[in-house]
Amino acid sequence: MPISLSPEAIADIRSLVDQACTNEHARLPCASVVVLGKDEKSAPVELLVRSARSNGLETANSPGKGSSSQSPSQSKPGHDDIYWLASCTKLVTGIACMQLVEEGRLRLDDSSQVEELCPELAIVKVLQDDGSLVDKERSITLRMLLTHTAGFGYSFLNPKLQVYARRDRRGQAEYNEFSGSVSDFHQPLVNQPGERFEYGISIDWVGIIVERITGRKLNDYMQQRIFSPLSLHNLTMVPSPYMKERLIGIWERGEDGQLAHRDYPVQMSLDDEFTPGLFHSGGAGLFGSIREFGKILGTLLNDGISPLTGTAILSPAIVREMFTNQIPEQPHFARRQLPAVKPELVYPVDDLYPPCPPCHPQGWGLSFMISPGITGRSEATGHWSGLSNVFWWCDRQKGVAGIVASQVLPFVDPYAAKLWVEVEAKVYEGVCEVQAGIDKGNGSA
Repeated sequence: MPISLSPEAIADIRSLVDQACTNEHARLPCASVVVLGKDEKSAPVELLVRSARSNGLETANSPGKGSSSQSPSQSKPGHDDIYWLASCTKLVTGIACMQLVEEGRLRLDDSSQVEELCPELAIVKVLQDDGSLVDKERSITLRMLLTHTAGFGYSFLNPKLQVYARRDRRGQAEYNEFSGSVSDFHQPLVNQPGERFEYGISIDWVGIIVERITGRKLNDYMQQRIFSPLSLHNLTMVPSPYMKERLIGIWERGEDGQLAHRDYPVQMSLDDEFTPGLFHSGGAGLFGSIREFGKILGTLLNDGISPLTGTAILSPAIVREMFTNQIPEQPHFARRQLPAVKPELVYPVDDLYPPCPPCHPQGWGLSFMISPGITGRSEATGHWSGLSNVFWWCDRQKGVAGIVASQVLPFVDPYAAKLWVEVEAKVYEGVCEVQAGIDKGNGSA
């Protein structure tokens, strides 16, 4: 019997999603959940799809906010709503990179190839705490970039980058990784290459490497080599007019807990005037349907083969390598405080994945985190999230994957994170209930 969720779990998850958008004192502006499952004998299937929106909130397509005259009360949730996927983009960039590794065009540990493709990385300096710059002691490899150990940071998480930018950036504004300009990624390192994990712009540089080795813009490569083979039509860094009409919008939660509509941090991606010169961000550039992003997770559950089209975008061996911990020497790499340098974007974070019990080591694969949790997921589960409070996980061992998404800032919104953990726990509970029922039935037959 194919994997499935119990009726009770399905009802509970639907209720969680709906209530998350209707609770007047702790609501989300929107929420979408997609859950997929796979057993040993069958291809991945959607187990549940649920979307909800909060009534009474100004939306991206409300009068004065976009081309549509649709009012919030008329706007109904749809499974094809378009979300800003933010750092969930990193998974897709990782897939693009590993396709080229599989073909022998890129090499994970060849620093000379990295420097040949990106001479900027040959001369990049390391920023010290006192504001001085020193030479790097090691060369940067592609594996370092994919595992955030190359030395780069994010300016909204590392205060010394902003101090440096204001002082030494020749009169330009502070760094803004969402500006749509490649100049904002010409930053110094904040650690020596290979020294430690630090979440940052490394995978944007992976995207640049993909562009330079292929001679194509990153979005064009993704469309041809990933999205088209998987028959995905609503994932892109340059949303079409049709997608813009379905763009759900984004909100900001104030100190009083109230929600207010705001512009996307990546607003340039939505302005046709800037499309020709737009930097295609491999770290945060994708917009798309949550349901279609789920099909990428289903493909990873299925050893790199699309359950929809039967096309392989990666070999099983490469998928296994992506889900292998690359930094076992740093088992607690994410258990340190990240300050909110830009509080409108992110709350202070003490741990990149709090649901992982402190006694369990944390891991990082080739573009995403690997860790167990209190929800029932296996130890080898890959997962990550996006600034707009979009969370995904892919548990190849237990055959379960899912996305829990909203569109609200700052990151680690307490209500969005709570929904994610509750939904994920219900998924595993529901799968166990069905499996227990099957076992009981087999035992009495």
